[in-house]
Amino acid sequence: MAVPDKAQQNTTRPEWTRARRIVVKIGSSLLVDRTSGELKSAWLATLADDIAGLVGTGRQVIVVSSGAIALGRHVLGFARGALELERSQAAAAVGQISLAGAYQAVFKARGLAAAQILLTLGDTEERRRYLNARQTIDTLLSERAVPVVNENDTVATAEIRYGDNDRLSARVASMMSADCLVLLSDVNGLYTAPPGSGSGARLIPEIRQITPDIEAMAGGTANELARGGMVTKIEAGKIALASGTHMVITAGTVEHPLRRLEEGGPCTWLLAPSDPVTARKRWIAGQLEPKGFVAIDAGAERALFSGKSLLPAGVMRVGGAFERGDAVVIRATDGRELGRGLIAYAREDAELIIGKRTSEIAAILGFAGRAALVHRDDMVLSRG
Repeated sequence: MAVPDKAQQNTTRPEWTRARRIVVKIGSSLLVDRTSGELKSAWLATLADDIAGLVGTGRQVIVVSSGAIALGRHVLGFARGALELERSQAAAAVGQISLAGAYQAVFKARGLAAAQILLTLGDTEERRRYLNARQTIDTLLSERAVPVVNENDTVATAEIRYGDNDRLSARVASMMSADCLVLLSDVNGLYTAPPGSGSGARLIPEIRQITPDIEAMAGGTANELARGGMVTKIEAGKIALASGTHMVITAGTVEHPLRRLEEGGPCTWLLAPSDPVTARKRWIAGQLEPKGFVAIDAGAERALFSGKSLLPAGVMRVGGAFERGDAVVIRATDGRELGRGLIAYAREDAELIIGKRTSEIAAILGFAGRAALVHRDDMVLSRG
């Protein structure tokens, strides 16, 4: 369902002002000059200004960046046009060095640390890798660093294909429970027809539901540097909205594109029906098969229903065959199901620390794990 086309008002959207954690996706065509094959350093500097401004106000920003293959193919002298898989991987290996160095330099000049995170889609799907990536990025954000996530094109196989980083950015936004995903594009947003087609194309400022009609409006891309078009942006929107993350498509071809967005510049907002925490809890409650259970004492039960996390000290026993990140049922002393949650430890480790104080975990396991066995944000209670 799309909101009828209206004149764009130069006001900041609440979806933007309320966003505390933001993912920004940057495509190859925005970063790399199509003719020279060189990095667009001046444009990147304006984007870094925008991001530094957001971080300065206490917001967290994750960048998902394309560009490694586009930069590397220029260095290696590969001709324009589609590349074979092994040449794409070789170009990525060369270009990744330049890309990481550029981000490091541009953020360092603004007092920020940049961190490189190389992912494939598999890293956002396989549970253990997913949890490791999420914890690493969480730690970086807590230290006010800017994680720069790149497709690991050097080792990816099926992942090197049309439009991959649009979907990857949505997976990252979902994994990190981001409030907002910004897709910087070469157009202002989704139009009723291809812009410049002479068919009276109108910008759609707001979408509340991705319908077949909305999907039909999406077109491809004629830019050989970009592997995605509006089709993959709509696919990314489905992932983001299901995770409770608002998504916005706006032009990145201008300087200071995030400032322009904040000032109410033209764009298309895809609005999620619920926030990331609510969507995550709905997913835990209804879509994950529990792999085991934890039985807790009366004190822990009272703590949970007062909004606390489940600590090892309140757990009497565990059962099942679960790994870190699996869903488990939380049971009371009399066997009642109190709720479900994602457990922070595999069963073997959980058995060693139940009934113990948090301060004892490192000595028992030999590593400093999480304080909570099940964090309150990873838990859905049956009542209360």
